[in-house]
Amino acid sequence: MTTLASPTDTYPTRLDSDGRVIDRHGPVVHGGPADGPLDAGTLQHFDDKGYLLIDQLISDGELASMRQELTRISSDPQVRADERTVIEAASQEVRSIFDVHLSSDVFGAIARDPRVVGRARQILGSDVYIHQSRVNAKPGFTGKDFFWHSDFETWHAEDGMPTPRAVSISISLTDNYSFNGPLMIMPGSHRRYVSCVGPTPDDNYKSSLVMQGAGTPAHETLSAFAGDYGIDVLEGRAGGAIMFDSNCMHASNGNVTPYPRSNVFIVYNSVENTCVEPYAAPSPRPSFLGSRDFTPVG
Repeated sequence: MTTLASPTDTYPTRLDSDGRVIDRHGPVVHGGPADGPLDAGTLQHFDDKGYLLIDQLISDGELASMRQELTRISSDPQVRADERTVIEAASQEVRSIFDVHLSSDVFGAIARDPRVVGRARQILGSDVYIHQSRVNAKPGFTGKDFFWHSDFETWHAEDGMPTPRAVSISISLTDNYSFNGPLMIMPGSHRRYVSCVGPTPDDNYKSSLVMQGAGTPAHETLSAFAGDYGIDVLEGRAGGAIMFDSNCMHASNGNVTPYPRSNVFIVYNSVENTCVEPYAAPSPRPSFLGSRDFTPVG
C-alpha cells in the first residue's frame, strides 16, 4: 500500500537537544462496554493504568501447540538465518522472530482469533490491522534485558504511526515470575509522551533489535517517571496475556534464573491511524517491523 506524506507532527522526537515530555492528545480507550468482551471496570483500568491482565486467554492444548511451534521454528536453520530473526551474539540463542503471524499457521491463527482481535477493536474503537508480530524468548541464565522505552516513540519516529492509537498483546507461553524477566510497566505513563534526543541512524533497526540506542529516554526522565507512577511487575501463568497501550513506558530485566520466559507479541493498530512517512527517520523500517498492509484482521 502507498505510504502517505507525514502530516504535522504533534509528537516530535529524535531531537538535536531539549528532550521533552508532552501530554498525550485524545482518548486512550475509544470503545465502550457494548463494543466487545471487556466490561466497564476493565476498560477503566486500561484507561487509568495503560494495561490489563487476562488470567487465561488460551487453552492448555493451544499452549502446548504454541510451545511446540516455538521450539520448531527456533531450531530451524532457515528461520535462524532469516533477517526477521534476532540471535543473541553471546549465547547464539533466539531473541525474537518477527512476522510470525505470516510465517506460522499456529501463530497466525491466534493473531486473527476473535478473543484477541475483539479486545483490540474494543479498545481502539475501530477495525484493526496487524502492525507487527513476533515471538520473544528469554532462555534461562542467558536471556537479555529490554531497556525502558515507549513502543510508540519508535513506531512514530521510524514507521510513521501518527498517534498512539495502537495496542499490544503479550501472550505468555511460560510462567511469568517476578524474577525471570517479566514485563514491567510504569502505570499511567501512557498519558505522557517522551521526546528523545539524538538523530535516527540509517538502518537503525539492524542494531536496535539487539541493543537499544536511539529512542531511549534519559535517565533523569525515567527517574522522574518512576517517582510519579511507580513500577508494576506483571506476573502471570502460562496461557494468560497482557494487553498494553502503545505509549506505556515499559521494560524487562535479564533472566539469570533457570526458568525460561517466552511470549507471543502482536501489535494491533487502528485502521484510522495507518502509517505515513516516518517522522524522524530517513526511510521506513522493513515491513516485518512496521507493516504497510492495512487490511483489517479478524
